[in-house]
Parts: sequence; C-alpha cells; structure tokens
Amino acid sequence: MYTEAFSVAIILGVCWAVLAVIDVAVAGLLAWIFGLSFKRSFMWGLLALAVPVVLMGYGILVERNCYRVNTVEIAFDNLPEAFDGYTIVQLSDIHSRSFRYRTKSLKKVVDKANSLNADLIAFTGDIVTISPNELDATAGILSGLKARDGIVSILGNHDYCPYIKQSDRRLSSEKGKAEVIARERDLGWKLLINENFILHHKGDSIAIVGVENTSTSPHFPKRGDLNKAMAGTEGMFRILLSHDPTHWDMGVIGKDIPLTLSGHTHAMQFSLLGWSPIGHFYKQSKGLYRKGNQYLYVNIGLGETIFPARIGAMPEITRIVLRKAKQEVGN
Repeated sequence: MYTEAFSVAIILGVCWAVLAVIDVAVAGLLAWIFGLSFKRSFMWGLLALAVPVVLMGYGILVERNCYRVNTVEIAFDNLPEAFDGYTIVQLSDIHSRSFRYRTKSLKKVVDKANSLNADLIAFTGDIVTISPNELDATAGILSGLKARDGIVSILGNHDYCPYIKQSDRRLSSEKGKAEVIARERDLGWKLLINENFILHHKGDSIAIVGVENTSTSPHFPKRGDLNKAMAGTEGMFRILLSHDPTHWDMGVIGKDIPLTLSGHTHAMQFSLLGWSPIGHFYKQSKGLYRKGNQYLYVNIGLGETIFPARIGAMPEITRIVLRKAKQEVGN
C-alpha cells in the first residue's frame, strides 16, 4: 500500500471512530425518545458511515490509477487543409507529488499517451504541486513521452511554487519556478512562456500559443500576456494553451483564437452521475465548450492535490482530432 493511502486511512479511521461514537449516542436517543430498536438504528448508522470510507478507499486504490482516453473531433472553417486529421494529445495537471509512490502508474500514462500515435502532445500546466524536487521521481518517466512534432507545454499555478516553503525552506518561490522551468525544458519539452511556436506540417502552418497562468481568482498568479504570446501569428490558425479555463471568458472570447486548451479544475476529483461541485466554481469545468466559432476544451487532469483520490472523475488523457469543416455546396 502507498504511504499516502496509509495516511488517509488513518485519518478516515479516526473520523469514522468518532462518528461511530456519535452513532451510538443517536441510536440511544432514538430508542429512548421514539422507542425504536437501538440495534437496528445503530446498524443503519454504521452502514451510512461506511459509505464515505469505501468510496475514499476506491478512489485511492482504484480510480486514480485508471486512465480514460477521451477522443474529441472538432471541425473549423479556417483550419489549413494540411492539418485536416491532425491529432493532439492533451495531458494536464500531472502534479508529480501524486506519483511519488506510483511511478508504475505514471508509466502507464506515458505508454497510453504514446500508443495514441499523436502528431503533437500538449501539456497544459501543473507538472508539480509544491516543489521542483517532485520531479526527481517522475522526470525519467515523463521524458519518455513521444509525438511526431514533440511536446509543447505551459506553466500552471502550482508551477510558480507558491507553497514551496512548506517543504523546502532553501528555495524561494521564484527560485522554485526557475528550477521547474529548467527541469521541464530538460525533458525536451517546448515550454511556452507568453510566446508561440509555429508548427509546420505538409507545407502549411498553424500557431501554438502559450500563456503564463491567467485567472479570475485572486488566489492564483496572473502572469499571462496574451498579446505578447500571439505576436507574429496574425492571420494564422491559432491554438491557445492556457492553464486556467476562466481565462477563456476573461480574455480569449472575441479574439481570433479558434481553440483553447485548459486544465486546472480536476473536476474537483469528485463526480456523481455526471454532477460535480466544481460546476459551482467554474462555468467551464470539464470537457468541450463552444461560443460562436471558438472552442474550449478543459482536461480534468491526471494527478491530485487536496486529497489523493478520484471518485467519479477518472484521470484523463484527451485525444483531439482537428478537422477541416466541409463546405456546403449550394443547389
């Protein structure tokens, strides 16, 4: 069993014991006031208390190690013909701390992503959770990601290392961020920091634009400069990588950016019959969205932050196929 699993099990065990004591008290009151069977009330209470424990155990040991590939085809009027059928595999929110004791599981991610035979892999931020030293366990595995046109990436809010003093007092946030950038580039990834990358394919080209973190939340960094990132791509088909999906409404809608790829939300690592509490915090929280001729895809990520489990929000690998919209022929 993993260290994190033991920690969570201990916490859940203590909480469950406290709740069991409360269950005894409630069952006793029901028996005294309403004459109900103490044993029956107590057993029903225990059954109810067992549900969250079982769900958390399932989320820790099973679901967070099951990776779903979601395939999305999107058609654009202005996509260059040469890119019709071009495939992008999107990965997001690895949070390397999540894989310290699960390197075999991360290798499964890499193997599955590589098996999709992508033209390009796009990583939309949060390669770490707290500190760059998390990459000690994961960098060797992540360097195995392969795509014909390479891997492009951006920074997420955690990649600025705002919480680094919790684990390494030797490093400031700025030094931590600098190390994350250096180590990500050492992987052979093309990290875009308010800049763009012109992608040539079969005699045509499109622009991959990457911005630093931009968010409507006061709790997250706002370092993005979209105009700077797009400089020199005028008139080109653009794909924007922007970690936080709130940037779409905040500054992308209305601009000549047909497709934006984001992450960040994790779908709060919990979903029940398609409903997740994340919908109360983000208008665009998971999957594909459209406004006019602009699309946004929000990938719910691979790793975890607050608790080491996923329940109904299976970690995601997204396969995006670009299509040239067929022109309707008039009668």
